[in-house]
Amino acid sequence: MDTIPLDYETLRLIWWLLLGILLIGFAVMDGFDLGVGTLLPAVARTDAERRLVLNVVGPVWEGNQVWLIVGGAAIFAAFPALYAVSFSGFYLAMFLILFALILRPVGFKFRSKVEDKRWRAVWDWGLFIGGFVPALVFGVAMGNVLLGAPFHFDDTLRIYYTGGFFALLSPFAVLCGLVSVSMLVAHGAAMLTIKTDGPVAMRARRYGSLAALATAVLFVLAGIWVAFGITGHTIVGVADTAAASNPLFKQVASATGGWMANYQAMPWTWIFPVLGVLGALLSALLLRAGRGGSAFLASALAIASIILTEGVAVFPFLLPSSTHPSSSLTLWDSSSSHLTLFVMLVVTCLFLPLIILYTSWVYRVLRGKVSPESLEQNHNSY
Repeated sequence: MDTIPLDYETLRLIWWLLLGILLIGFAVMDGFDLGVGTLLPAVARTDAERRLVLNVVGPVWEGNQVWLIVGGAAIFAAFPALYAVSFSGFYLAMFLILFALILRPVGFKFRSKVEDKRWRAVWDWGLFIGGFVPALVFGVAMGNVLLGAPFHFDDTLRIYYTGGFFALLSPFAVLCGLVSVSMLVAHGAAMLTIKTDGPVAMRARRYGSLAALATAVLFVLAGIWVAFGITGHTIVGVADTAAASNPLFKQVASATGGWMANYQAMPWTWIFPVLGVLGALLSALLLRAGRGGSAFLASALAIASIILTEGVAVFPFLLPSSTHPSSSLTLWDSSSSHLTLFVMLVVTCLFLPLIILYTSWVYRVLRGKVSPESLEQNHNSY
């Protein structure tokens, strides 16, 4: 261990930051795909318009989903206890997301196989479900992180999950789900404004600006709820940030408004919720003005800031326990070994820049608007 240039505490913190980056990358890059799918029935009224919308995201959605795959792999390797609790306790929710995400590639591939209105209408609604359901469920999951999950460990560190699927759909969690849907719809509308013209772009600007305003309002309501109505956790005493991982080697206190402690201790972190609101409001204004590129950047800022707002609030917790607070998982007591984190960091430093460079190249090649003429010229279009 002495040959590893970074200490255990630093590596754990780095991987917490990397998980945040991967989550933001997924929300920004694949988020507009989900938003476009959710907007499909609203912005496209004819078959030609629907093809236009589908071909905005059709060439890029697979690459964008890499962020989700890498994020899941990072959780598995860097924080295996978090992976075990979340993927077993939220089993049905994960299957719901998986089912919805499977509809997306199937919808893209099968929709145009048959020139029948009813056939295409079925797959259009499948693509809507593939956008709306993951956006909602991911937001509900973020809400349940703040509420805490009903799990605990016994003395041998076996996991016991005592909740059910419908218990995840509490009013606060559903509110967080609506924040997620509205912010991704605004993000998708910005992409449609960039890539299309005519009635599709006009409707996207209108619905997107409303969604961006809803994002700001719902985000503020969720923040007030967290401050005055949600029980938050605090580690009692000083956590041993360099010890071997064991979630039971700590004591946790709980109190209403406890998730505001980090903001009180570090006032500069208020910049994240402020940017979340301002980014959403700015996105609404820019969409109204038809400035799609600027609106996309503003909505990306809002998405990143909203995710960072929750990350700061729960730090250092990864998944709090609502029934046994001392079983809560933190980055200090649920990570892989020192050597594993270091080897993974080296691999990430080698391959993550390649992913970013390749993604940048793809978007450069695919720059420009999607038009009926371009679809007629491209026989591989959806």
